Amino acid sequence: MTNSPRNSATDRRTVLRGSLGASAALALPTTAAAAMAGTVAGAAPAQALSGRPSADWGVQVGDVTSSSGLVWVRSDRPARMVVETSATGSFRNARTWHGPVIGAGSDFTGTTPLRGLPAGEQVHYRVTLADPDNPRRTGEPVYGTFRTAPARRRQGVRFLWSGDIAGQGWGINPDIGGYTAYEDMRRLDPDFFLCSGDTVYADGPLEPSVTLPDGRIWRNVVTEEKSKVAETLNEYRGQFRYNLLDRNVRRFNAQVPTIVQWDDHEVRNNWYPGQILDDVRYQEKDVDVLAARSFQAFGEYFPVSTLHARGEDRRVHRAVRYGPLLDVFVLDMRSFRNANSPGRQTDDTTGILGAEQLEWLKRELSRSRAVWKVIAADMPIGLVVPDGTANIEAVAQGDPGAPLGRELQIADLLRFVKHRRITGTVWLTADVHYTSAQHYEPEKAAFKDFAPFWEFVSGPLAAGGFQANALDSTFGPNRVFVQAPDRANVSPMESSQYFGEVDIDGGSGELTVRLRAQGNKVLFSKVLKPGRVGQ
Repeated sequence: MTNSPRNSATDRRTVLRGSLGASAALALPTTAAAAMAGTVAGAAPAQALSGRPSADWGVQVGDVTSSSGLVWVRSDRPARMVVETSATGSFRNARTWHGPVIGAGSDFTGTTPLRGLPAGEQVHYRVTLADPDNPRRTGEPVYGTFRTAPARRRQGVRFLWSGDIAGQGWGINPDIGGYTAYEDMRRLDPDFFLCSGDTVYADGPLEPSVTLPDGRIWRNVVTEEKSKVAETLNEYRGQFRYNLLDRNVRRFNAQVPTIVQWDDHEVRNNWYPGQILDDVRYQEKDVDVLAARSFQAFGEYFPVSTLHARGEDRRVHRAVRYGPLLDVFVLDMRSFRNANSPGRQTDDTTGILGAEQLEWLKRELSRSRAVWKVIAADMPIGLVVPDGTANIEAVAQGDPGAPLGRELQIADLLRFVKHRRITGTVWLTADVHYTSAQHYEPEKAAFKDFAPFWEFVSGPLAAGGFQANALDSTFGPNRVFVQAPDRANVSPMESSQYFGEVDIDGGSGELTVRLRAQGNKVLFSKVLKPGRVGQ
C-alpha cells in the first residue's frame, strides 16, 4: 500500500456527521415510498428545510490536482452556491469560495473551482445554498472531503476505476441495497475514482421488475425519465439524476473525487457522429441532436474541468496531472470517430480519436514528466467489439493481419510511444462488462513496431455481465487473466460486479494493478516496474 495520507478517526466522524450522514442516510420519503412500489413519482429527494434551498443530491469533486478541484452541487430551486474549505472537520479558519447563482438553465446544478489548495493534504469542504435575494436564508450545508494530489513522490497514489452503470435493465434495486459496489470502493478510501464511461444508459429503459432465470424477482426503482429512451434535454438530465438517488453513490461522491469520461450509452448504443437512427423508439432520429443534448446534461451533472473552465473549448478529453507519479490522459473515443463499418480501410486518418485528438495525445504524452502515464480509454484496443453482424464498434475488427481501419490510428500512436521512448504507459478501460488483463507483445503481433504494454479491463459497476470478447492478434494481445459470465446480460444478483485498483508506491515507484470483484476480493494482481518504455 502507498503512503498516501488517509482520514483520521476524527476526520471520518466529521464526514459521517456531514454529507455521509445527512446525504447518505437521508430519509427521502417521496423516493423511498415510491421505490417500494417499483416507481418514483418525484425526481428529487425531499427538501431538508421547507422554503429554503436544499442540496439533497449530495456533492461531488472532480479533476483534483495538487492545487485545485471542482466542487459540484444541485439545488431544488435558484440558489447561490457557497463553498467553505478547511484543513480540519471543525472548519476553523475556513476559506470561503463564492460560487455562481444556479438555476433552471443548468437544471439547478452548479460548480465552483477551488484553486491554491495545499498539495497532498486532506481538504474538508461544505456547500451551502443561499436564497439569491436573501443571503441569510440558507439551507443545511452538505459536507464532503477529498485529498489533493501530492507534490512529492514519496506520498504515493492509489485510485480505482470502473464503468457501466444501470445498464441492460438493471437499475437501483432496493432489495439488495442499491449499488453496493460503490460502498465497497468507498471503504478502500482511494485518492480518486476514474469512471471509464457508460456513466448512464440513456437508451436502456427500466422495468419495475424482472424475473431472473432462477425465478427470483429483480426490482428496479424507476423514474419517469428512466421509463423510456432519452431524447429531450430534460430526459437526458433525468438519466444523470437517476444514479444520484442511490445513497451508496452519494456517500461515495462525498468522500472520493472523480475523473469522468463518456462513451456511447450516455447518448445511444454504438452511436457515432452523423448517424441517422433506424429505431422506432426514437422520434428524434439525428444522433448529433441527441448527442448535443446529452453532452449538455453530462456537463451539468459531472465536475469535469474542461466542461466548466472559461476560455477553453468544451471537451471531454483532457490531461489530469496528479503529482510527480501520475498523469491521466482521458480519451474521448466517441465524439470524433468515423462511422462504424467493417473496419477494413487501408487509409484512415479519422479513426476512433479523430486527427486532432490523436495529435493532442501525442503532444501531451511527450510533454509528460510523470513516472506513470495512464491512458484512460473508454473502449478496449485488441478486443473485438461488434456493432451488429457486419460492423465494428471499437478498434479491433477480427482480422489478425496488418492494421486496417481504426487500427491504423492506434498503430501510429503505439509507434510514436516507442520511438519517442515514452515510459510508463498503461491502458485502462471498461465497456465490455467483464474483467481481464491483456499484455500486448510485438513478437506475437502482425504489427511489430511498438513497445509491449498492458491493458486492464474492469466493470460493470452496476449493470449486466457478458461473455469475454474475442481477441485480434494485430497488436499481439496475450490474455493473461479473464473473469466473465458464460452467457449474455447476467444480472448483478447472479454475477459479480467489478472494479480495478491502481496503487503506485511512493518509494519504489512500482505500479500495482489489482482487479477486484464486489466484496473487495482481489482476482488478479500485477506489479509493473517504473522507467520502462515497454513492460
